[in-house]
Amino acid sequence: MLSPRALLSLLVLAAAAPAQQFVNWETPHVHPLDRTPSGARVLAVNTPDNRLEVLDATGACLVPVGAVPVGLDPVSVRARTETEAWVVNHVSDSVSVVDLATLRVVRTLATDDEPCDVVFAGNPARAFVSCSQANTVLVFDLADLTAAPVRIPIQAEDPRALAVSPDGALVYAAVFESGNGSTVLGGGSTMGNGYPPNVVSHPAGPHGGQNPPPNDGAAFEPAIGAGVPAPPAVGLIVKKDDQDRWMDDNAGDWTDLVSGPNAGLSGRAVGWDLPDRDVAVIDARTLGVTWIHRLMNLCMALAVHPGGDVTVVGTDGINEVRFEPNLTGIFLRVLLATAPAGGPGAVVDLNPHLDYSVGTVGPALRDQSLGDPRGVVWNAAGDRAYVAGMGSNNVVVVDAAGARAGLAPTIEVGEGPTGVVLDEARGRLYVLNKFEAAVSVVSLATELEVERVAFHDPSPAAIRAGRRHLYDTHRNSGLGQIACASCHVDARMDRLAWDLGDPGGSVKPFDQNCLTGGCQDWHPMKGPMLTQTFQDIVGKEPLHWRGDRFGLEEFAQAFIGLQGASQTLTAQEMQEFEDFLATVHFPPNPFREFDNSLPTSLPLPGQFTPGRFGPEGLPMPAGDAVRGLALYRPPNLLDGAACVTCHTLPTGLGPDAVFTGTWTPLPPGPNGERHIGMVSVDGSTNVSIKVPHLRNLYERTGFEASQATSGAGFGMLHDGSVDSIARFLAEPVFAVQSLQDVADLTAFMMAFSGSDLPQGSPTSLLEPPGVASRDSHAAVGAQTTLVDAASPAPGQLARIAEMVALAETGAVGLVVKAVDGGLARGYAYAGGGQFQSDRAAETVAVDALRDAAAPGAERTYTVVPAGSETRIGVDRDGDGFLDRDELDAGADPADAADFPGSCVDPVPAAPTGLVAAGAPGAVTLTWTDASAVEEGFTVERAVRGIDAFELLCTLDADVTTWVDAGAACGVAYTYRVRAVGCAGASSPATATVAMEPCATGWQTR
Repeated sequence: MLSPRALLSLLVLAAAAPAQQFVNWETPHVHPLDRTPSGARVLAVNTPDNRLEVLDATGACLVPVGAVPVGLDPVSVRARTETEAWVVNHVSDSVSVVDLATLRVVRTLATDDEPCDVVFAGNPARAFVSCSQANTVLVFDLADLTAAPVRIPIQAEDPRALAVSPDGALVYAAVFESGNGSTVLGGGSTMGNGYPPNVVSHPAGPHGGQNPPPNDGAAFEPAIGAGVPAPPAVGLIVKKDDQDRWMDDNAGDWTDLVSGPNAGLSGRAVGWDLPDRDVAVIDARTLGVTWIHRLMNLCMALAVHPGGDVTVVGTDGINEVRFEPNLTGIFLRVLLATAPAGGPGAVVDLNPHLDYSVGTVGPALRDQSLGDPRGVVWNAAGDRAYVAGMGSNNVVVVDAAGARAGLAPTIEVGEGPTGVVLDEARGRLYVLNKFEAAVSVVSLATELEVERVAFHDPSPAAIRAGRRHLYDTHRNSGLGQIACASCHVDARMDRLAWDLGDPGGSVKPFDQNCLTGGCQDWHPMKGPMLTQTFQDIVGKEPLHWRGDRFGLEEFAQAFIGLQGASQTLTAQEMQEFEDFLATVHFPPNPFREFDNSLPTSLPLPGQFTPGRFGPEGLPMPAGDAVRGLALYRPPNLLDGAACVTCHTLPTGLGPDAVFTGTWTPLPPGPNGERHIGMVSVDGSTNVSIKVPHLRNLYERTGFEASQATSGAGFGMLHDGSVDSIARFLAEPVFAVQSLQDVADLTAFMMAFSGSDLPQGSPTSLLEPPGVASRDSHAAVGAQTTLVDAASPAPGQLARIAEMVALAETGAVGLVVKAVDGGLARGYAYAGGGQFQSDRAAETVAVDALRDAAAPGAERTYTVVPAGSETRIGVDRDGDGFLDRDELDAGADPADAADFPGSCVDPVPAAPTGLVAAGAPGAVTLTWTDASAVEEGFTVERAVRGIDAFELLCTLDADVTTWVDAGAACGVAYTYRVRAVGCAGASSPATATVAMEPCATGWQTR
């Protein structure tokens, strides 16, 4: 039965969560689950708690062994040996090397920005680490981890998941934002001689210059509504087909103007191409790279078939199809692709029960769908693969051809499954459920979940309640395969543009804050629009590029109109959704200096000269972001005003105010909506445009029209038609004076993270006050492990001193983790040269803590967001009792309701009536729950007559039956079941079963 104390625990957690200092970057998992080579231990990343969870898998149930503090936001784990695991920390830009025998971090390896995965390959073996934002794979020498890694450039956007060929000779890297062969043609610019040219309106095009072109022969489908004014000229999305022809959604062939002799009409170089590189194939010996092309847009996970072909799962959008009514419920496919190392690949739909002729089906078909696939694993025979659907909360089984092959359409597991690992010897599939912080155990024989083991999740209640509204594909779409996160992936972007206008719609009257005057009503046909990030959008209303949605509430209808769901979210659910989105922050900007200042000499690889000051397409010089900031502000005027006049600091958004001699803030709307400034002079036929923020521009690079190939098909403007930051800054409308001006402004844009930028003034017409930014200090996540204070790595002590100095200013927090004398210890910097330890009565001086570092007692320093250092460092559950004090008293530091003195329950009463019933290969235990205060039960087993009991399983409260599937024929067993509570364990209930040879029957006592 659920005890009063357990009920108290739920109430305390709910009350404590808002007070915990927690920053949510909504970091995606990549390979979050693994097992050691023998299968004895299962390893799971605990992303919100910054830990590696270690579980014993040798018994009938998973038993938690311990949790190892690693870096900020771990996303992948790989067991290199039985006793060593590597954990990839996405926000910390590091890899933690973990000793599984002692549960401690023995080394921290620095990586490039936003590492995602690690594998071991080659002879001799080396470690390969993908770094998604940097577009690199790092190669570490396992024989000398002090040596700098070899850096392999990946000429594609966002390499993440890794896998190794069966012979260890090849490493595969899946490109997450690989694109789908689609790009945009300019057609909506009103800037004379600006970029890109309005090629959609050119008579040489397949529609003779009609803009917008029809999408159904000579007509529009749906038809333009009666009384709706003529639509504005806009850009057009085209997609490369299997014959390498650039086609629109009405069979219009634009190849001549995209890559052919007249490519200059679209602003491209002759021969321009978008290779659509999906998987990098790295030779583990030579480190040479070849490619597998044309699989899907978002390559989410991959595994290697035992036969050697690589398997990729992910999604692809049909963004070349125009207009929301034509896309309702069907705009996305969930795919599995299989390809040899040299390609090409065969692609199948993982939802074969859907025919996409309609956008809504009944619940039975909807529940068979897989959505947002994030994990895949093959069995040893290669005839079964298991694919986890993070959005659909299930796993599907497919055969070697990718066809469904499960005993039932799906295997239902916990919320947000991302990682899948097979243990065929034990007949188990392990699944990591990201959103509820638990590992599911699935029986391979029955394909049913048989166990779920939870671990500590410090996420605030707003995240746990509202996250599902972003991701849940069954609840929020008509076919069960899509959700908001299908395009706003992990609260970010899919790197595509979509034309979601509606010719049959109506004009919406303009009702927002127009800074320039002259704003117009919103036409229902708007042309392509880039998918925008959901990071820090709450409090930044109105929403959409055009500002035509006053607040998040106005998107409720999109669940029906775009996603095909049967109903919208309720008002309460929309509020939950908004509360969740309000937690999402921008991660640290990789181009800022360690102290979060702007760089004065920033190399700009991948940025090319725009042609205004000399030849086009040459590498850009380094830029001075400090000078770029000066060019951005008054008295420098680039367009009759300063950049900052519209793009206020620190976000780049417009002011939430009107100027009447001073900037007067506008009152919020009825649901708290703000009134971020709009302009009518953006140079677009979409006259009314919201001033957009600039904090993720560095994530939108890769489209380069001056180069022979591009890694992305969409760039900087609202429709993605301006290919690069440098190109936009060199538009004729801006009064830059030199290429160096462009480089300096580009450097500033790359480092434009939000924080630590000058604030505007309420009295300055040219530099208004801006709105606050939810972003992260550049040093957040930085880590180093001091192995031995007597022989530190070069520069290590200086970096530790920098960390302490930053923490002293209050800009960041600082924590240290160690294992001393076999005890896990934590420390949080408290100021004045002192660390608070995880014992309340103990503080340690900076020098003393550092100087105690020695092999076996390493110290790992981590910079954390200011205000989170207590939770991360010394009070894991935020209950006010420090971690080691709780452990010393026998309390659980990962349970806010379990603290010294909290237990008021008696020892639970022992269960009664235990019966052990044998059957071939299994023993079923049943008992009666005789306690009102137990928090769970333990089940133990011993060979009869030998007093050596092993713990088989820990069960939840109120459970009264359990099956031991590991019992062997011919053995007699004694079982013990105890009720367990905070005051201890009850006396055991016992039962004995003699497992006779299977052919002669069973005896039960």
